[in-house]
Amino acid sequence: MKKNFFDRFADWAACFAGSPGAFIGASILVIIWAATGPIFKFSEVWQMVINTGTTIVTFLMVFLIQKAQNKDSKAIQIKLNELISAHDKANNRIVDIEDLTEDELDELHKLYEKFGKFPKNHENRK
Repeated sequence: MKKNFFDRFADWAACFAGSPGAFIGASILVIIWAATGPIFKFSEVWQMVINTGTTIVTFLMVFLIQKAQNKDSKAIQIKLNELISAHDKANNRIVDIEDLTEDELDELHKLYEKFGKFPKNHENRK
């Protein structure tokens, strides 16, 4: 399956952002910015450079990270669905529970906590 430009860029950016090189590069930029403070007399413009730069990068990274997280979550859900469907004793009704409301998920969580306390009831849940 061929990825579009944004998918490739988002994958690369998320991978790069979590790398040691990105952290070291960002740290060096902050050190250089701090070191130039006396040269620019710690002016408002000097402060705005780092404030504006970090705000823009943070704003854009939120969307790239969310894109990567959505993709990872979808892949995990598909893998879990495959495991559930492959197991004879699994409850196939829970395959699409990610579409439930938070309250419905809380109720299911309580139910499975009960199953954990009373393993014999676990077999009769289908």
